[in-house]
Amino acid sequence: MKRHAMVPCLLMAALSVCAQTHERDSLRIINLDEVEIISTRATGTTPVAFTNVGKEQLKKQNFGQDLPYLLSMIPSAITTSDAGAGIGYTTLRVRGTDGTRINVTANGIPINDAESHTVFWVNLPDFASSVKDMQVQRGAGTSTNGAGAFGASINMQTGDFSLKPYAEFNGSYGSFNTHKETVKAGTGLIDGHWSFDARLSNISTDGYLDRAEVGLNSYYLQGGYYNDNTSVKLITFAGKERTYHAWNYATKAQMEAFGRRFNSCGYMYVADKNGGIHQPDIDYDYGIEEAGELLKDGGNFHYYDDQTDNYVQKNYQLLVNHNFNTRWNLNVGLHYTKGDGYYQEYKDGRKLVEYGLKPYELAGETVKKSDLIRKKGMDNWFGGGIFSVNYNHNRLHASLGGALNRYDGDHFGKVLWVKNYLGSLDPDRDYYRNNATKNDGNIYLKANYELGKGLSAYADMQYRHITYKMNGENDKWNSAVHALQHLDIDEKFDFFNPKAGLSWQINRNHRLYGSFSVAHKEPTRNNYTDGLLTDPPKAERLFDYELGYTFSNSWLHLGANFYYMDYKDQLVLTGELNEIGEAVAANVPDSYRMGIELTGGLKLSCGFQWDINATLSRNRIKNFVETLYGYDEDWNELPGVKIDHGTTHIAFSPDFILSNRFGYAYKGLEVSLQSQYVSKQYMSNMDIEDHLLDAYFVSNLNLAYTFKLPKLKSVTIGCTVYNLFNEEYENNGWASSDYTNSPERRNNYTGYAAQAGTNVLGHLSLNF
Repeated sequence: MKRHAMVPCLLMAALSVCAQTHERDSLRIINLDEVEIISTRATGTTPVAFTNVGKEQLKKQNFGQDLPYLLSMIPSAITTSDAGAGIGYTTLRVRGTDGTRINVTANGIPINDAESHTVFWVNLPDFASSVKDMQVQRGAGTSTNGAGAFGASINMQTGDFSLKPYAEFNGSYGSFNTHKETVKAGTGLIDGHWSFDARLSNISTDGYLDRAEVGLNSYYLQGGYYNDNTSVKLITFAGKERTYHAWNYATKAQMEAFGRRFNSCGYMYVADKNGGIHQPDIDYDYGIEEAGELLKDGGNFHYYDDQTDNYVQKNYQLLVNHNFNTRWNLNVGLHYTKGDGYYQEYKDGRKLVEYGLKPYELAGETVKKSDLIRKKGMDNWFGGGIFSVNYNHNRLHASLGGALNRYDGDHFGKVLWVKNYLGSLDPDRDYYRNNATKNDGNIYLKANYELGKGLSAYADMQYRHITYKMNGENDKWNSAVHALQHLDIDEKFDFFNPKAGLSWQINRNHRLYGSFSVAHKEPTRNNYTDGLLTDPPKAERLFDYELGYTFSNSWLHLGANFYYMDYKDQLVLTGELNEIGEAVAANVPDSYRMGIELTGGLKLSCGFQWDINATLSRNRIKNFVETLYGYDEDWNELPGVKIDHGTTHIAFSPDFILSNRFGYAYKGLEVSLQSQYVSKQYMSNMDIEDHLLDAYFVSNLNLAYTFKLPKLKSVTIGCTVYNLFNEEYENNGWASSDYTNSPERRNNYTGYAAQAGTNVLGHLSLNF
């Protein structure tokens, strides 16, 4: 009997030893995994303002909306959506700076487009489902790879592998026929060294605006090898999007005549009740009135069905992390991104010569203008490598890192159809084509040294070199020379970006920090092509001063961060859109952004949680001079007139932002109410009341309940009510001005991105 009794005892002991050994091995692997991107992230002793966002926090909001909307609660952040419901073309602004000035990396690898500097989140559908955690730094932040950070940087880490096999399904369905399906699975740790994970996602919506349909597909695949000191991961992720255009926005007159959901993209004509064709110019009041009368009399709008944006982006990353010993660590990453896509659009009354087409004779008249369908395409790749060597011992934490990347992209356009055209039309012929190449290299050295008694000094130096070339014919017509805009740009930039600061951990609860940073940024492609090539855009420079204080204990967190961002030649949004709906920016010699960011958090043992942050800021251009262009009554161009407006607001920079979240959790039940107030914004830099975007206050209510079922780890069912109080608001737009005959007869124009009223998404999560 004793022998038999000893068998289970020995077996249990062996399992215990194995479990402890496996646990130790797993902990080594997890620790190895967590240091992969330490060189570009801030820590508790780094004197910058930052917010960490974890996987669980993302998951509780990730029901279909794009990643910017999942970050809407971080300090100083606001979001925009073309289609009106947070899916499709969306953007994130921080401290009033737009997406072209927010550096984004995934595993330390640049995600910003090399030419536009923006991140097209529509090309990364459901990427949040594969993000382990992210850090958002405000201001210039720490040195990183890729585009310069002039308002914020977003550092994402992917690849949260599981030690055990798993499978997961997440689905949602709701208003505007919005639905999302995500399937995830992982092998867990195989033989103590290998792990494989996969995700497939589909997101689709009809959109809030008319015809603003969005169809998104994506995948994420990861394989990894891990041992005590080394990890090697191969990651590939891709997105495919098809989005109906919704970037024109609507004027107040259009909304009043045709409804808030009116979308003019793809507009061809109005057919009357007898089938007659009419083409009122709905960009102007007289055309809106004519179209309105036709609709009242039984007519209807006709649109081009294929007014869509189509793009496929595939990303590949090879990441190697090695610990030489307890002090030294090496990270190396290689990456390659392939992008290929196009969009088509219907254009009315276009000059044929601008598309390389000859006028033609019709009914005895020479036709020089006609309606047509054009297709604009891109074919590009982006690749390179990153590295960092990290040292951590006693009081010193240091990193030497950098990156070398190259971009090569073709831009081209074709004419697919011309109304009543009698000449020869080859839909495969390019009417413009140009190529752009960009080499971007940087190296940085940063260190944090503990001086003693909680006081740490931080120093960070980065050198960045960029070469940027564009050659060929562009899609913009140069009326001065009666030809397409010719690109022959060869620019070089050399930037030195030093940063320094102090952090004082006064005691376990109180921390004080301050820093000074220098940042530089080169112009984007559009800064060149939207402006006059005879007056090229300038690189920008930022002096960023930050001073902050935090208090933290087990149940309460409070913080205040003061910032002053002094810009030279800042490229600010003018409020205008170019021909394809992209925001136009221009240099201003002297400008600044200053403010205070207040944060607070309360978490009680009863399950109640309260998070709040507010930003009070002043964003100004000193001595702003507007160039106002005009036309005579026959639409002949008149000379530009310069108008001195003095000190003005920077466009799209609200003076006050308040974000608040109440949450309550009890057993499996979770309830949260999230609200945001954004004060009024000027959509141009002239402080013109006609160019105002009104303030808005929007709340979202989330309900979820988690429970267990046989053979399931957990089941979560829930419902999210967006815009709970049915606020009628717009969160983006455009503004422009001109004059008729003389500057005294100024005309102001605006368009607004209407957002959805109350709408609902139900969601379900199954974990196996």
